[in-house]
Amino acid sequence: MEQLLLHLRNLGFTEMEAKIMVELAAKGQASGYEVAKQLGASRSNVYAALQRLTQQGYVRCGEGEPARYSVLGPEELGAMISGRVQASLAYVEEEMPRGGTVTPSFYNMEGDRNILGALVHQLGLAKREIVVDVWREEASLLRKELEQAEQRGVKLLWSFNGGNAEVAPFPAWAPAGGAPHKSGGRKFSFVVDRSWCMLGMRYGDGTAQAVVTEHPALTEMLLNHFMQEMVLFELEEDMGSELTRKYGSRYNKIYEKYLSRPPERPESGAEPEGEEAPGVPGSLAAD
Repeated sequence: MEQLLLHLRNLGFTEMEAKIMVELAAKGQASGYEVAKQLGASRSNVYAALQRLTQQGYVRCGEGEPARYSVLGPEELGAMISGRVQASLAYVEEEMPRGGTVTPSFYNMEGDRNILGALVHQLGLAKREIVVDVWREEASLLRKELEQAEQRGVKLLWSFNGGNAEVAPFPAWAPAGGAPHKSGGRKFSFVVDRSWCMLGMRYGDGTAQAVVTEHPALTEMLLNHFMQEMVLFELEEDMGSELTRKYGSRYNKIYEKYLSRPPERPESGAEPEGEEAPGVPGSLAAD
C-alpha cells in the first residue's frame, strides 16, 4: 500500500488524492462521506480532493443522492496519466528557453543508489567515448551499460584494478596530519565524451561518495591520469625487469621523496637553527 501511495504521489497526486483513489479502487464506488469515514479524514478535505480528481477526469461522479464516486480502471488511468505526461514533456522540450550561459560547477553525490543511477543515465547518453578507471567490483555493476555503449559504437577505454589484476603501482599518500583517511575504499572515475566526469570512492561499509562535474580542469586531470597509467603499463610490459632493478619494487626510489611526510615545524614557525629547508623538486624556495 505504501509503495502504491508513494508512486501516485510521484505522479503528481497529493497524499489525500492518492488515498482516495486507492480507496475507491478497492471499494468500486463510494460516497464522499463513506470515503472520509474510512480514511479518518475531514469531509471538507475529502470533498475538495474528489472535486479536483473529478475535474481532471481521474474520478467519475455518478448520479443520485448522495453522489457516489468511482476511479478509472488501472489501464485507463495509466493511459491518461502517460498521455498527459508525454504531452507536457514534449511541450517543455519545445518551448524551454535555450542558450543561457552555464558556468561548470562541482557537486557532491552520496549513496550507492544515487551514484549508480547518475552513472547509468550518463553512460546511456555517451556518443563517442567513455574512459573508465575502476575496480572490478564496480565495473561488474555497470557491465550492461558499458556493453550497450560499445554496441552503439562508443569507444571504451578502461583500466581495471582488483580481482585477478595486479594492483596499480601507485602507493597511497599518507595524511600529513589530523585524522587518518577512512580505510577500505576503492577509487573510481568515469569520463564521458571528454566533457562529463565523476570521481569517487566506495567503502567496505557500503557507503559511497563522488564528485560530479563538467569542468574541464577535473576532466583533463582524470584523462591525463588515465593516459599516464596506460603509458606506465606499456613501459612495464616492455621494460619491467629493468625498471624494477633500477628503481625497486613499485618504484619506491622515485615515490619516496614525494610521499614522505613533511617535517614538523616549530610552533613559532621559525626554521630550526643551523638547518636549511630541504630541497624538494618543484619547490618555490628562493635560490
